Amino acid sequence: LKVIAIDEQLRVIYEDNVHFDKDLPEFKTQGGVYIHSDRLTVTSPVLMWVKALDMILEKMKSLGFNFSRVRALSGAGQQHGSVYWKKGSIQILKNASSELPLHQSLKACFSVSNSPIWMDSSTASQCSALEKAVGGAQHLASITGSRAYERFTGNQIAKIYSQNPEVYMQTERISLVSSFAASLFLGAYAPIDYSDGSGMNLLQIWEKVWSVSCLDACAPGLEEKLGCPVPSHSVLGPISPYYSQRYGFSPDCKIVAFTGDNPASLAGMRLQEGDIAISLGTSDTLFLWIQEPTPALEGHILCNPVDSQTYMALLCFKNGSLMRERIRDDCASGSWDEFSKALSSTVVGNNGNLGFYFDVMEITPEAVGIHRFNRDNQKVSDFPKEVEIRALIEGQFMAKRIHAEKLGYKVSK
Repeated sequence: LKVIAIDEQLRVIYEDNVHFDKDLPEFKTQGGVYIHSDRLTVTSPVLMWVKALDMILEKMKSLGFNFSRVRALSGAGQQHGSVYWKKGSIQILKNASSELPLHQSLKACFSVSNSPIWMDSSTASQCSALEKAVGGAQHLASITGSRAYERFTGNQIAKIYSQNPEVYMQTERISLVSSFAASLFLGAYAPIDYSDGSGMNLLQIWEKVWSVSCLDACAPGLEEKLGCPVPSHSVLGPISPYYSQRYGFSPDCKIVAFTGDNPASLAGMRLQEGDIAISLGTSDTLFLWIQEPTPALEGHILCNPVDSQTYMALLCFKNGSLMRERIRDDCASGSWDEFSKALSSTVVGNNGNLGFYFDVMEITPEAVGIHRFNRDNQKVSDFPKEVEIRALIEGQFMAKRIHAEKLGYKVSK
């Protein structure tokens, strides 16, 4: 959990973080999560998140941070995680005693104590049922911006309903991680914003309302449990009195809707129409501002957090930096300098030599293995080292462009 305070010139005046494994060892998480015995189910304890918030605010208070100067706050949460509030919790949240840390007041508020998160892939049967119910994967993508994905919230809710209907019936509100965090500050259930909401397989991304056919395919009475979605820049209301009394926040401090981490990246990078950003991580993520998207079976279309009339596209490529590091080790003695020199020594276009490199099963497209082609389009078993390096880099970036164009991105000349 990270906190950052900025002034009106966007200068950072305070930053800090709580590390779940190290600072909250009593929850016994690894990487902030529990990986269950089936290796598919991955969850995080909700109370750990609440306790981390208590911890970071207490630390700021002990260091003399002046909370009364805070005019507004907002945040981002990991996309696709969900939180299940037990019936009656709204009153406990609203009336939490400022004498107690929040995690103590809320300890009995959750019908599901371990929240499913973005790493969970245990809902394959719910995904196929959802696609079937709405007329196929492409039709679901046309409604919600994505085909059914195992981590997406609608499918997670469907799994909870089918396995524990009584737990689902005891739930009065379902939050995303982002709207959950906003709720803690608001002292009321915060609405889900359009951007994060479009990563659920439940929101009609064109009309910005819940899709009745998707809701019905997941669980009964779901619309009531989700509340009405709102634009990502909505002011939700003033901060809960709990924070004024316990930490000295001004009662006028405004809570602005929280959103998902991917939409927040688009906003934070200040992308505009026609811009494209690529995060070169373990997996590579490409996101872009898009006016007229064409949802496809690969990639995601989300509502744009900055401008509710436009969209953002998101593509994830699993074979990212780990693949580049392996080719660096094989072809450049583990040195990025040597790798760069080899890359510079070859011409753009690689004389027609082309390669696709997937050590693990790729998401976009669904493929695995190393595939090399020479200038005559014949498959070959190997390339000289410098040709290999350029083939990897060019192949990765051409794939990103091709799949972005399939989603409606236009490369301007």
